[in-house]
Amino acid sequence: MSDPLVLIPARLAATRLPNKPLAEIAGEPMIVHVWRRAVEAGIGPVAIATDAPEIAEAVARAGGQAVMTRSDHASGSDRIFEAVEKLDPEGRHDVVVNVQGDLPTVDPAAIAASVAPLSDPDVDLATLVAVIDREEERTNPNVVKMVGAQVSPGRFRALYFTRATAPFGEGPLYHHIGLYAYRRKALQRFVAMLPSPLEMREKLEQLRALEAGMRIDAVVVEGVPLGVDTPQDLDRAREIIAARRTA
Repeated sequence: MSDPLVLIPARLAATRLPNKPLAEIAGEPMIVHVWRRAVEAGIGPVAIATDAPEIAEAVARAGGQAVMTRSDHASGSDRIFEAVEKLDPEGRHDVVVNVQGDLPTVDPAAIAASVAPLSDPDVDLATLVAVIDREEERTNPNVVKMVGAQVSPGRFRALYFTRATAPFGEGPLYHHIGLYAYRRKALQRFVAMLPSPLEMREKLEQLRALEAGMRIDAVVVEGVPLGVDTPQDLDRAREIIAARRTA
């Protein structure tokens, strides 16, 4: 593999928390915190993919790079594919890491861990999971579960992703974390496909890849990063980052 390119899709049109990427946390916009975590992962260049000049300007003020994309993308995957084609038309980077723009507390080590399965040429894309340790998460449809076959300690071949409680029976359940490392050709193939039946039924984009026969491997990491979707989440993110800075 050549050095991965890390892309962070970000847009302003969030319904539950308007202008979310620009929300202030410890004196900086949230998107800047995510950018810093991605840079700290140390796996390759980092850029923000956005359709909002305000986001691009905020990132530039912090010393980061942004690439402007169309505003009509259906998903972050489509947005990062446009961005990588603009940033790297020569195809020097054959791995693209998609880090969600609402994860200001994400562990840089987790970002770095996401690319490891791509050393196996049979793997098309990789992602992250964490063991579910709270009982209420086991039945919560907002917590996506990965059903997988273990291929080595701490790594699974994903068989399915679901909002249901699965698999049935005794044993651990795994919380899927929506951070992906794509082989670049796999990303190109993925965005060219129409949404699949299971994807639309479960409202889980990654099922499109599985239905098409693509292989997804999942790496187990410690803990689930806080995704900021509500004002309450934003308050919690502020508390976490403030605590880290005073530790």
